[in-house]
Amino acid sequence: MTKRDYYDILGVSKTASEEEIKKAYRKLAIKYHPDKNPDDPSAEDKFKEAAEAYEVLSDAQKRQRYDQFGHQGVNGGGGFNGGGFSDVNDIFSRFGDIFGDSPFGDFFGGGGRGGKRVRKGDSLRIKLKLNLEEVANGIEKKIKVKRYTSCNTCGGNGAKGGTALKTCSTCQGSGQVRRAVNTMLGQMISTSTCPTCNGEGSIVSDRCEVCHGEGRQLTEETISVRIPAGVADGMQLNMAGKGNVPPRGGVAGDLLILIEEEDNELLKRDGDNVVFDLYVNFADAALGTSVEVPTIEGKVKIKIDAGTQSGKILRLKDKGIRSINGYGRGDQLIYVNVWTPQQLSREESEILEKFRTAHNFQPRPSKNEKGFFDRMKEFFQ
Repeated sequence: MTKRDYYDILGVSKTASEEEIKKAYRKLAIKYHPDKNPDDPSAEDKFKEAAEAYEVLSDAQKRQRYDQFGHQGVNGGGGFNGGGFSDVNDIFSRFGDIFGDSPFGDFFGGGGRGGKRVRKGDSLRIKLKLNLEEVANGIEKKIKVKRYTSCNTCGGNGAKGGTALKTCSTCQGSGQVRRAVNTMLGQMISTSTCPTCNGEGSIVSDRCEVCHGEGRQLTEETISVRIPAGVADGMQLNMAGKGNVPPRGGVAGDLLILIEEEDNELLKRDGDNVVFDLYVNFADAALGTSVEVPTIEGKVKIKIDAGTQSGKILRLKDKGIRSINGYGRGDQLIYVNVWTPQQLSREESEILEKFRTAHNFQPRPSKNEKGFFDRMKEFFQ
């Protein structure tokens, strides 16, 4: 199913400010809250859709990538996403704070549906190097990641044998404490994290011997990552839920993958196009010839017409990089450079001296002959 435009989902313009985006999301979150619409199955989908749009547009880097590359810039395919929430509690854990101390705070239970905020673990960041061929066509990579996962012995709650935790007597399991303060403007209610349980709402009385009460263990996991074609150096892709899990339960953080593009000795990238500098000698340029040139898919033979001038640009259509938006593919541009020898033998000098004043060796560009600037302008329009 085709995803809707994030700006359309929130009902804001592409120039909307951060505050306008936040207000639009808050309005939709309240409107489509699942608990407020128990008889409308579509409400939860709209609630998640709004959260996904907000996650991207509220982040300056993700918003820039989305504006430039669309959904592929933040989705990436194969597990990458700019949201894609499957658990409503995950939404509360990420964005519950935008409601602050507003009248909607109690409605959202301080960020969670049961009154206790769902915690999210730390995200991990790794660098992934790709060569030009991998960037051009996309690839599936298997990478090893060390991350905290739930303890298998206690089931992630940190208690010995996975036994039930004790409800915190200070906050009664909410993870928060409220205090009333009398001021000249009347009584003010402040909310803060419970100091006894550190906001968890429960206490481990007998710790697990394996994880020592952490509820998590450091493990090495092999993760399959599908990199979409057309990614660029410096682009960051996200894999939701592949980061660290927090201590004693919660939502795992994300795995952030920073793309690093390796240099190619022969081919250079220019957007979705690939550029190759071809050097030919004077005789081949004058008489014409056939030469092999490298491409992303291997070597191909091209024809150099007789009388080819230095600076001419040849195009191999659809031999470039696939667009990350999925619309077509770039070309390979071949820049022809006629090589002028810097050292000549006596015999070579004598031969060329005979042609120095020959009629056909005098430069006579026609009106139709385009200069370097015009050729560049033509190819990049």
